[in-house]
Amino acid sequence: MPRERLGPRLGDRIAHAVRPGWTRSLAVRRLVAVALIVAAAVVAVVGARADGEFEVLVAAHDLIPGQMVDAGDLTPRLVMGSTVPAGAISDAALATGRTVTGRVRTGEILTDTRLLSSRLPAELTGVDDARLVPVRLSDEAVTSLLRPGDVVDVLTDSADVLARRAVVAMRTGQSSSGGIASGRNSVAPVLLAMDAAAAHRVAAAGLESSLAVVLH
Repeated sequence: MPRERLGPRLGDRIAHAVRPGWTRSLAVRRLVAVALIVAAAVVAVVGARADGEFEVLVAAHDLIPGQMVDAGDLTPRLVMGSTVPAGAISDAALATGRTVTGRVRTGEILTDTRLLSSRLPAELTGVDDARLVPVRLSDEAVTSLLRPGDVVDVLTDSADVLARRAVVAMRTGQSSSGGIASGRNSVAPVLLAMDAAAAHRVAAAGLESSLAVVLH
């Protein structure tokens, strides 16, 4: 009799000890399975974005600095996601009516840094209060050498440094006299990005004296 009474109580204790652990184990396995499914879905989405095709806008023909973009200047193209540069433009409305800052070759993907915008000076210089200043240099030959992205120091004709590490944002490449310079005012201006204080100095000095640049 004592053995029979002990048996059920021992069995109950064993069952009570084992059942919660088994239940917990099952729950853990289910949670792990759900986590693996979610992870697989995330990997699938990321892989699709990295390896799938994206529609971007490319130049339908060569675009020159100073040109205003028209809808006919752009054409959509599907490219692999891994080849899409940062700032690529896919909506034509974001590009039409804006001015090209540098030469864009036929078939080249159009990016935001190729177009003038209020954000461009800060993007070029890394300075939040950066401004764009149109500068007419004393030598048109020097102007023709400049390209968007070039870093320059701006000096007066008396060698006073007005701005350091200004960035060329745009050069039209055409003088107001149709390409034949007849004086400083006929030289095509260059748009330079620089901090606000330097921009004010350069703009004021350019009214009274000839300006020059030193390339970095």
